[in-house]
Amino acid sequence: MKLSLGEFGLKHCDLPTMFSNVACFLRLVTINIHKNGNKRISFVSYVVVTITAVCFIYINIFSMFWFVFIRCRQTGDFTAAAVVFSLGIVSETCITKFIFMTIYKYIIFYYFIKSVQDIVQRYLECDKKVIPGSRLHDNLQKSLLKIKKRVMLTWSFFVTLAIAYAALPLLLPGRHFPEDLLVVYGLEPMTETPNYEIVLTSELLIVLVCNYTLADVSAFIIIVIGYIEAQLIALSGEMLNVWDDAEKHYNNTNQSILMVSKTQKDYLRTKIINEHVADQLKQIITFHTTNINLLNDFESLFRVTMAVEFGLIIIGIVAVLLGRIENTFMELPYTFIQLFVSCLIGQKMINASNVFENAVYSCKWENFDNSNMKIVLVILQNAQKPLKLTAGGLTTLDFVCLMSVVKSTFSFYTTLKSTID
Repeated sequence: MKLSLGEFGLKHCDLPTMFSNVACFLRLVTINIHKNGNKRISFVSYVVVTITAVCFIYINIFSMFWFVFIRCRQTGDFTAAAVVFSLGIVSETCITKFIFMTIYKYIIFYYFIKSVQDIVQRYLECDKKVIPGSRLHDNLQKSLLKIKKRVMLTWSFFVTLAIAYAALPLLLPGRHFPEDLLVVYGLEPMTETPNYEIVLTSELLIVLVCNYTLADVSAFIIIVIGYIEAQLIALSGEMLNVWDDAEKHYNNTNQSILMVSKTQKDYLRTKIINEHVADQLKQIITFHTTNINLLNDFESLFRVTMAVEFGLIIIGIVAVLLGRIENTFMELPYTFIQLFVSCLIGQKMINASNVFENAVYSCKWENFDNSNMKIVLVILQNAQKPLKLTAGGLTTLDFVCLMSVVKSTFSFYTTLKSTID
């Protein structure tokens, strides 16, 4: 018997369904990405999110800084300080998404949250313009299938890692916490009742809710960027078939040109073909321009968040290494995969941009009339500026960036480690 995931499965990979999937998960953490969403957010979700936010601020921020910069300076335990500091830093990537997508709407950034909803609405409007059953639609769905696989793998990884991290202290004999080295301010001794129950419950809530939020928002970002990638690949197929489609259109036309001279026949053929080419090119340039605008909207909206997270991830990797792998073996893959996913979707979009650029070169433009050649030139000028995902405009997120970060962070770690030793 096969397990059916319904609309969450790979058989449903259209954009509205994928947005509906991630919206269903995000509502559990009080986030609504649909502008005209008619599904109410549960009161329980608001309570859980509020409690989690309070616990996070007290344990992962206040207690972490107190432990690292006051307690460990007194005890001289550098390893414990590095481990707890790395935990605090890598968990901040959860809270940046958490703040951006959730808490802002409660303070003064209600317009900011509405902008997220506006982006979703513009994506859906763009998707509606794709005619069902057309070649563009079919190629788009093939690419979106790969995007949904990417979303499912990323979401499953973060959720599974969170469950494993939360389950570890419950499975070990004795009284343990997700991080035994961390001492929560004002709750010592931590292994005695009721301090143990309070700290354990709070930390498990933080791990599960924050990582769940990270998984959901990461899935949302992969869908948003992945759709642009899928559009570029689908548009590449349209560019490559522009001339062939025009010739087929001419051969299938109902206009009778049998009784005209050869000169008139050639003139009509050129006119009919180029009119069809012009219509196709205008459609392609409209979609391409829309994708450029959608990416610019995303970049402007997520600029601060992406930049902060990129910096936190770099610091977090160094801190994780300083804390020794035997103490931070679950934090390292968690931190690295965040960086890898960001660079992966950025690299995929660059690759799709290159595919589209090559398709423009290979569209048999030399057969077009002057008017259509000018349109191709405009498309080519836009295509020669590849779409890029950046970390707040600081650096382009791609595999080159990934390797540079890995190399530079390890070099910095070895230098810092030798200095400390």
